[in-house]
Amino acid sequence: MLALALSLASLPCFAQTAAATRVLSFEQARERLLQVSDALAASEANLDNKRELQLASRSLRLPDVSLDARELKFQKSLDVDLGPAAPLLAPFGVPGTLHLSTGDWRFRPSLSASLPIYTGGQISAAQQAARAAVRQAEAEHDGERQSQTLQLVQTYFGQQLAAWALNVRSDVRDGLQRHLDDAGKLERGGMATKAQRLQATVARDQAERDYQRARNDLDTVTATLRRLLRADGDIGTSTALFVISTPANDVDAFQQAARDHHPVLARLQAMVDQADQGVRVQQAKLKPQVFLFGQRDLYRDDALLTDSDWVFGIGLKYDLFSSRNRPRQIGAARAQLDQAEAGLREARNQVAIGVTNAWNQLETARQQFLLLDSSIAQSRENLRLQELSFREGQATSLDVIDARLRLGSASIERAQAAYQYDVALAQLLEISGQMDRFHDYAAQADKVVSP
Repeated sequence: MLALALSLASLPCFAQTAAATRVLSFEQARERLLQVSDALAASEANLDNKRELQLASRSLRLPDVSLDARELKFQKSLDVDLGPAAPLLAPFGVPGTLHLSTGDWRFRPSLSASLPIYTGGQISAAQQAARAAVRQAEAEHDGERQSQTLQLVQTYFGQQLAAWALNVRSDVRDGLQRHLDDAGKLERGGMATKAQRLQATVARDQAERDYQRARNDLDTVTATLRRLLRADGDIGTSTALFVISTPANDVDAFQQAARDHHPVLARLQAMVDQADQGVRVQQAKLKPQVFLFGQRDLYRDDALLTDSDWVFGIGLKYDLFSSRNRPRQIGAARAQLDQAEAGLREARNQVAIGVTNAWNQLETARQQFLLLDSSIAQSRENLRLQELSFREGQATSLDVIDARLRLGSASIERAQAAYQYDVALAQLLEISGQMDRFHDYAAQADKVVSP
């Protein structure tokens, strides 16, 4: 009978001391992943960047105030025509036109302000684009978080599967070793042939190779989980492979959830919104701009004759001709909007296909798992009968070997079906934007497979 009660701590890949192995539930591992993932840290920084820019856009309607300070060297020349006084001054050697010239160093500080009144919609478009950029960054962060969780599901439960497979391979190897010992005893007693003993030897050797391969697989996935969680030592897994025996919600419910919550769709919708505001910005460049302006001289004692104490007014600016070819810029912005809208439509279609595929894979894994339940019970009973018959000389060595291999294969297939169920569930929740509900589904499981 399969010895499936071995604990993870007794497996060869956990040769370190018990203190070096930290056992985590899936939810604990997920919490750690969210804390240590560099990919999530990068997306969080990107989100902070977009939020800061969005906050900065709120002040676009406020005035721009600047301080201008200049130390300047100037020269001023002036010709003064004496007019009717010229003949009177001529006897004194005064020319009819006086040429005056002065030059000096002056310090000229001034305070200027400009307040936009009408920009053709550029400010409101920039603010709405900034808000859409935040929504895009939020969707990207949510998508990265769900993607990281999906990777954790594959690795975490992959370790559970590898541990189960190692236990099964160990049990098969030990069982075939016992069968080889029995065959040797029966051969010496004249109740079995040398060929039967050799068959048992070949089967035992193959089982040993399968065991070594399973041990290496477990070492690999254990190292992967350790790297994923940035842990110093090995991570043990306490949440077992699970299956919910009843079908999941109707596929239409997942389709609706995907349309409402899928991060990629949210990201693309935000990009559509930004492209739409980009069209508005380009259209606004064809309109005039109206603004208030003012300037104050901060040092009148050193002012030039032509300098005013202060200036205040309203201005209008309209570009009659621009080298940027504004109509073409509008066309380019509209083409970018068309591209974003087409990408969103295509993504919606791909997400709908993905939901259907993931739901079908989930249902297939569930059915396969339930069907294998009865197969294992039958395989276990068949092995018991074949071993008994062999000892009584009524069955061949091949019968026993085949029965034991069938039981081992069925046990591993059942665990693989549970693993496929868990991964398919995670994929379905990820593509429907509900990855945070994975723990809720795990809590509803009525079938578990654990080493």
